[in-house]
Amino acid sequence: MLKKKKTRLIVVLIALIAVFIAVNNNSTSTLNDKDSNFSVRDTASVTKIFMADNGVNEVLLKRTQHGWLLNKKFPVNKRSVDFLLETIKKIKVKAPVSKASRNNVVKRLAGSSVKVEIYQYVPRINLFNKVKLFYHEKRTKVFFVGDVTQNNLGTYMLMEGAENPYIVYIPGFRGFVSVRFSPKLDDWKSHVVFNKNLSDIKSVEIINNKKPNESFNVKVIDAMGNYNITRLADGTTVSDYDTLKLLNFLTSFKDLRYESRLNAILPPQRIDSILHTKPIYKVTLVDVKNDTTRVIMFNKNKLPDAVTKAYEQLVPVDLDRFYGSINNGQDFVLMQYYTFDKVLRPLSYYEKK
Repeated sequence: MLKKKKTRLIVVLIALIAVFIAVNNNSTSTLNDKDSNFSVRDTASVTKIFMADNGVNEVLLKRTQHGWLLNKKFPVNKRSVDFLLETIKKIKVKAPVSKASRNNVVKRLAGSSVKVEIYQYVPRINLFNKVKLFYHEKRTKVFFVGDVTQNNLGTYMLMEGAENPYIVYIPGFRGFVSVRFSPKLDDWKSHVVFNKNLSDIKSVEIINNKKPNESFNVKVIDAMGNYNITRLADGTTVSDYDTLKLLNFLTSFKDLRYESRLNAILPPQRIDSILHTKPIYKVTLVDVKNDTTRVIMFNKNKLPDAVTKAYEQLVPVDLDRFYGSINNGQDFVLMQYYTFDKVLRPLSYYEKK
């Protein structure tokens, strides 16, 4: 009982010291950290970033043991997240908004801004940045990102609960930072379609609607290089195949990416029309955890170089690019044959002559 009282007393004393230090630091500082400290020095401690506009767009970037996730389910573009963390770390206040402009800027922020919430894994007690105790996740910053200044070199930002907005910038960067705080899903989703090592793959199925007899399924039997290849046209097993070519095929599913997402670019009616055409390929990969990745591929028609009023019809298919439906049909994307040709070869390519 006595030990518990001593422990509580020590905790209370430490907490009081921490409060004293914090109050003392604030009283001697010339900056109003509460209203103008938008940056986060220790971005490694950031656990979540939530961003939302005044419309329908919102994203949640969450750090996990396996990397960042978007809205708790989609893999993210790591480069974009690193770019955002760098922005949060380097961002600085250039100047407070002038009194003459304040009301107008605040009005614009209220009408069209992005709300940003930053969560960090921080200690409840931090003594001189040396003794850190009782770590927990905490929402440490909430601010609003507005439009740009007239010279396009600054961005208006307002801390939640503050009265006055500020003009912020990144030292050495000529431009504005508002575009880096995007609440749109398409700006954060990873472009990776397949990213599996050979040891991760359980089976791959290629349905070739251009040449149905060339469709096949490959099952990995063991790690010793034994595979089972089935011709889908008649269900027969292909026993005489080129092991090296097949190995190259299975190792080609590492870091395959699409070019661009078309969800918000093509009209929904156009996408729906394409999805109702016959696909040219279907690629299904099952990993050792029985997670399935399926891509359905469609021809992309090619517009002529010069379109005249008398010529409005689409002409032969694009030989460089094609469309793809990924993420269980949630995303419609543009893909390149240059990237995916190595996994779209026909069955006859692997058979020994």
